[in-house]
Amino acid sequence: MSTNIGIIGLPRSGKTTVFNALTGGKADTASRSTDGLAPHVGVAKVPEPRLMILEKIIGAPRVVYAEAKYMDIGASVKSLAEDKGLGGRLLNQLSTMDTMVCVARAFKDDSLPHPDGSLDVKRDIGTLNLELVFSDLAIMERRLQRLEETLKGAKQPERQAAMQEKEILLHLKASLENDKPIRELPLEPAASRIVNSYQFLTAKPLLIVVNIGEDQLPQTAAIEKELNALFNGQSCRVITLCGKLEMEIAQLEESAAKEIRAVYGITEPGAERVIKMSYELSDLITFFTAGPNEVRAWPLKRDTTALKAAGKIHSDMEKGFIRAENIALDDLIKCGSIAEARKKGLLRLEGKEYIVKDGDVITFLFNV
Repeated sequence: MSTNIGIIGLPRSGKTTVFNALTGGKADTASRSTDGLAPHVGVAKVPEPRLMILEKIIGAPRVVYAEAKYMDIGASVKSLAEDKGLGGRLLNQLSTMDTMVCVARAFKDDSLPHPDGSLDVKRDIGTLNLELVFSDLAIMERRLQRLEETLKGAKQPERQAAMQEKEILLHLKASLENDKPIRELPLEPAASRIVNSYQFLTAKPLLIVVNIGEDQLPQTAAIEKELNALFNGQSCRVITLCGKLEMEIAQLEESAAKEIRAVYGITEPGAERVIKMSYELSDLITFFTAGPNEVRAWPLKRDTTALKAAGKIHSDMEKGFIRAENIALDDLIKCGSIAEARKKGLLRLEGKEYIVKDGDVITFLFNV
């Protein structure tokens, strides 16, 4: 099971360079345009050091990491302001993403001039946010028009449902027009269902990646502090990444990569930092399954029940759920084995409504 992350940005911001840095890919960075090309798709393992600890305890021959699936969208979001919304193909691609990564340019390159004639990160982030708002507003306008047509001849309870949806959409529309993205709004269950059905872009967690040059590396902390003071919000953060350097490092053996990072004072690989922040913004936790054949990490939305967690592994597990045999990894480490944990009474049997915690090691018992 993977976490889907879409990479978008303005022209010449280095979207594909960042994609290569995050996936270790070798996509051509010179051929991307704004004509809706098929996206680049790449997969990266989600760093999880606890998996190796679990593997030593269980002795399984196979370790399976969770994955992040990155999609470098082939079109630029610059066209959104002109079109008042995304085309169907691009919108469909973005609507399947769990998290959005918006790339904003800060690096200087005289051979690749900025389309607007000057570098201005704050301006570009503002433009990115505005384009996403325009997309959502366009969807709402079209749906509101259809609802008006429906209401002309609707009968109960169809009319009641249409009126409720109209009221919710008008509330969301007013918030967007006041520069408040949907992700920052407290939503009632009915509104959440509508937001989920339309997959509004401003409702998705947003990680703004400022693509800096090597000469800006010493200023990364100051740049992030300044920009987060302006753009930090509910499920929205700003981080810096030297895309070109990280792309080059991603092609090296780990020993050589560590040496290069040390030279530049990079304490954490950019790819690891991006996925950790994506998990945090998306409110994801990790639970584990462990058996004689493999140990595996699974991403899961916080506050999810054991029943739904079982369904993430296989629909049969959810349908035939009996109970979950569960232990916190920290407790398992202290015991040293499942057998010892069972003796000490730390292996618990949980029902369908148990809320899975980060670090839980679970065996699902089910009947098909």
